[in-house]
Amino acid sequence: MSEHDSRLQASQGPTPFAADPQSLRVPGDPDLGAAAQRVRHASIGEGPVSVAEMASAVGDARCGAVVTFDGVVRDHDGGRGVLTLDYSAHPLAPQAIAEVAADVAERYTDVLVALAHRVGPLRIGDSALVCAVSAPHRKLAFAACDELVDEVKRRVPIWKHQRFAGGDSEWVGL
Repeated sequence: MSEHDSRLQASQGPTPFAADPQSLRVPGDPDLGAAAQRVRHASIGEGPVSVAEMASAVGDARCGAVVTFDGVVRDHDGGRGVLTLDYSAHPLAPQAIAEVAADVAERYTDVLVALAHRVGPLRIGDSALVCAVSAPHRKLAFAACDELVDEVKRRVPIWKHQRFAGGDSEWVGL
């Protein structure tokens, strides 16, 4: 297979989520540096978070793709109307989110990563989790962003307290 054919195979067709990240690399792409240098932002805080800020953090002339995720508070859950919610984080959550970002950057050697999760009271439509991943090509960026969101939800100790229209509430993630 020629180098051109290898590049086409890695950069076209359906995005293979959960694929081996090495299979998504395109030969000849520039080195983006060590994993620690490629994590551009990883935080948890009470202030608003924005996709634009995260996308800006991963902007790089070597990257032709920026994939973002904006996890916003929706007005329903399980058939019930949600009025508000509060996110609470364990004191070690900032360390955990940094570890998730580092692990994804280590696994996907050709990506730049930025993410932020908000805690405290949020309203419908507020951004709770925002992520941006840039890469030389789209497939790698899509796959890495998908894994990044999944790993944050799986590994970072953040809990959601939802208040419903009927007056009841529940904790999620405990």
